[in-house]
Amino acid sequence: MQRLSPLDAMFLNLDSPDVPRQIASLAILEPGGSLTYDRLIGVINERLDIVPRYRQVPRKVPGALGTPLWTDDEDFDISLHVRRSALPRPGTRDALHELVGRLVARRLDLDRPLWELYLIEGLEDGSQALLFKAHQALVDGSETIDLAQVLLEETDRVRDIPHEDWNPHPRPGPLSAVAATLERNVRHPGEALRIAEMNVGRVARHLPVIGAGAPSQRGVLSGTLSRHRRFTTVSTCLDEYRRVRDQHGGTVNDVVLAVITGGIRGWMLTRAEPVTAKTSFRAMVPMSVAADDGLPTSLGSKVRGHLLSLPVGETNPVVRLHQVSYALKDHRETGSAVAANQLASLPGFATSTFHAVGARVAATETSRGHHLTITNVPGPQEPVYMAGEQVAEVYPAIPLIDQRVVSIGVTSYHGGVYFGIVADREAVPDVDVLGQCIEEALEELVETVGPRRGRAPRGRQKPRKA
Repeated sequence: MQRLSPLDAMFLNLDSPDVPRQIASLAILEPGGSLTYDRLIGVINERLDIVPRYRQVPRKVPGALGTPLWTDDEDFDISLHVRRSALPRPGTRDALHELVGRLVARRLDLDRPLWELYLIEGLEDGSQALLFKAHQALVDGSETIDLAQVLLEETDRVRDIPHEDWNPHPRPGPLSAVAATLERNVRHPGEALRIAEMNVGRVARHLPVIGAGAPSQRGVLSGTLSRHRRFTTVSTCLDEYRRVRDQHGGTVNDVVLAVITGGIRGWMLTRAEPVTAKTSFRAMVPMSVAADDGLPTSLGSKVRGHLLSLPVGETNPVVRLHQVSYALKDHRETGSAVAANQLASLPGFATSTFHAVGARVAATETSRGHHLTITNVPGPQEPVYMAGEQVAEVYPAIPLIDQRVVSIGVTSYHGGVYFGIVADREAVPDVDVLGQCIEEALEELVETVGPRRGRAPRGRQKPRKA
């Protein structure tokens, strides 16, 4: 009997209509493809043997003596998980964003395996899209990877994977589940203590809070979450980030974070929000490390949260970049940081799994008081394929938690850098403006690069000797 880890059980318990605990990714396929629903079903049916958990559901143990058990869904029906959707003509990107916003806000059915996949048709250029959704309790990056990674190939030829007819194991009875749980609690008393603490916390959430009315987190990136979401995308060119890096130093990741910082600044100015020299926001930026701490993945590294102050109040785009680069310098110099080229060379696409683990890390770091989550995962620079169709663009969709009304996921792939922005529908009605401001912030940095522009000074220059 495999059971949910205490962390997975926490994600399951915290799931609510306002805060669905699910990670998503949008893959847009090259135009001219001919992926059919039946073909997609056939490919997924073969690949599910690789990830058995996609046919399992969490079942509670009587008396909450332990975390739920993973049990086979005896009524598993793949058509309930793989669905078709079409955009109304002419199938604009705005219509795609509207559909994705609705779908990422919709809770998964917790009585079924915790994932969904949508085949979206009718895009204006004739292309198709795939939207993957998985619960945070499902994809831990170690035991279970993201379904998007399972589907990916390095060529347009779909591998012939040996497939056997699936027969579910019978669901364990209540007595056997309780007996197995008690035995495990005796052998692992530390885990039993964490489960007891989790149960107490679940009860406490329904009790009146003593001293309620204390000020909560405020600001343009904070607010009460509704049950609805908005989604938008930004597509940019990787070479532009490299040009800025080569001119001003740092890494591509530094440039990405500086661009987001400038985008938030520009967005606030369009809203007439007060921006002073001291305006900053704390971002939780999960990073892959080769260290003992952090959440492990099956991809050869661990992911640890890094708290970064975004200097939104700085007016000079190059100075903003230098401030971000300096703040991340210690992380790089520890020797535990995993280089981007190492991540991009991992088998498969891997980015969706790393985004999922990064979102898990951010969710466990809420007590550190960050305003938003930013995940940035480098992907391969060669084209990859899904069900025989070439992937053109990939956009992550990071879940919103607590009072954080914006999250940003970034993936670099095949010469592009793709931003997926999730926002609360009521708190951020102008998320598309934020996307435009991110594009303009990149343009602002690129304009500082040229044959006549030298490296901007990082500090006060030493006086010349007479």
